[in-house]
Amino acid sequence: MKIANKNVTATRLVKDALAKAKHFENYNIFTFINEEGALKRAAEIDAKIARGEKVGRLAGVPYALKDNFLSPEGQTTASAHILEGFVSPVTATSVKKLEQEGAIMIGRTNLDAFAHGSSTENSYFGPTSNAFDKTRVAGGSSGGSAVAVALDIVEFATGSDTGGSIRQPASFNGVYGLKPTYGTVSRYGVVAMASSLDCIGFFTKTPEDMDLLMSIASGQDPKDMTTLPDYYNESETKIAKRIGIIKDFDNDSVDAAIRKALNEKTELLKSKGYEIVNLEMPVLKYALAAYYIIQPAEVASNLSRYDGVRYGFRSNDSKDLYSLYKDTRSEGFMPENKRRIMIGNFVLSSGFYDAYFLKAAKARTLIVKEYEKAFEKCDFILTPVSPNPAFKLGEKVNDPVAMYLEDLMSVSLNLAGIPGLAIPVGKSATGLSLGLQLVGPRRSDKSLINFAKELQ
Repeated sequence: MKIANKNVTATRLVKDALAKAKHFENYNIFTFINEEGALKRAAEIDAKIARGEKVGRLAGVPYALKDNFLSPEGQTTASAHILEGFVSPVTATSVKKLEQEGAIMIGRTNLDAFAHGSSTENSYFGPTSNAFDKTRVAGGSSGGSAVAVALDIVEFATGSDTGGSIRQPASFNGVYGLKPTYGTVSRYGVVAMASSLDCIGFFTKTPEDMDLLMSIASGQDPKDMTTLPDYYNESETKIAKRIGIIKDFDNDSVDAAIRKALNEKTELLKSKGYEIVNLEMPVLKYALAAYYIIQPAEVASNLSRYDGVRYGFRSNDSKDLYSLYKDTRSEGFMPENKRRIMIGNFVLSSGFYDAYFLKAAKARTLIVKEYEKAFEKCDFILTPVSPNPAFKLGEKVNDPVAMYLEDLMSVSLNLAGIPGLAIPVGKSATGLSLGLQLVGPRRSDKSLINFAKELQ
C-alpha cells in the first residue's frame, strides 16, 4: 500500500479514486465526497516524500469512511435525517490511527440509518446498489463501504458490525470483511448502535491488506473502556489443523449455491490435509431471538439522546418541549429505527424485563459456552455468512421478519464477542457473489487472517 517509492503520487491516487467515485455515482455509494480535503492532504504527503521525510504505512492510500464514524470533514449523519447538518467536533480513534499512517478519506459511505438493517435500504439517502447487479441490494448496514471496495474505487473502507453489518455486505459484493474480537478496535467516535455488540472493522480486497489495517487500528484506547490491550501485534498465531462445519446450518433454509460453495471449500480443505470436524451446535437456533431482544434494548437506550435540542435535525413546528421531542423524533427517525426503539422499550419495561430481556441475556451466556465447547474440538469454524446471496431491491424491505432472518448465521458471533472474517468464494450460476465466514475463538483475529491467506 505504500507510495514512498515515488512510482506514483498521492495526488494521482486520490484523483483516480475521485474519478471512479464520480463514474459510479448512480450506485449511490457516497453521502459526501471529500474532494477538496483529500486533494489537500495528498499534496501534503507528496511534499513530504519530495523532501525525503518519513511517511506512514498507508501514505497516499485513498479510503472510504462509513458515515457513522466521526470526523470533521462533511456531515456525520449515520444516513439518518435526525443527524442531518451535524458536523463533528471530534475524530474517531480508528480514523486518527489510519490518518496518522497517511491514509486519505475521499468520502463518506451510505448505510442503513444508524446501522439498522441488512440491505442499506433503510438509509435516508436511498439504497446503495450491489456491485455486480444493480437490481439487488448491497447488503447492510455497511453496504456503501463494501461496494466502494468491490468496484475498486478505494483500497479499503471502514465498517461497523453489530450482527453481520460488515460480513454480510462483504459476502454480497465479493470482498473480505472482518468483524474483530469485541474490544480489539476502539469504538470511540463511532455512532453507537448496540454497545455490547458493536465492533469496528474493515473491507479489503486481500487478507494481506486486512492484516496491515488491523496492525494499525487495534489496541487499547483510554477513551473506550471496552478496548483490549494490543494482543493483535503481540500474539503468536495459531496454525489451523481442524476446521469445524456447523451441521445445524447445512439445511434447505440455506441457498443451494451457498451450500455448494461450502461443500466445495470443505472438500478442498480435506485435500490439503485439514481435518474436518462436524459440529452440533443446537443452542445457536436461539441466537437470532436473543439478538433481536438485546440489540433493540440497547438501541432504544442509545437513541434516546436524539431529541432535537443539542445537535442535528430539529422540527420547526413544535409549540412546546414535549412537541419538540415528539415531532423531531417522529420526522427524524426512519421506520426501522422506530421499530427497534419500540421493541427495545417494550422488552425493558418493568412488566416484561424478566420475560424477555433477562431470558435473552441467559441465552447469550449459553451461546458463549457453545462456542467455547466447539473450539475444544476444532481450531476454526467455516460457515455461511447469510442464508442467501444478495436479494432483490425492495424484496424484503417491507417484511421485517424476512429481513431479520438474513442475520441468522451472523449474529451469534457478536453475542459471543468472537471474530469472523468473510471471504469471497466465487459466484453463483446467475453471477451473484458468494461468501463464507471463518470464525475463531476470542483474540484469534490474526490467525484467522493468516488462514485466509492460505485459502486464497
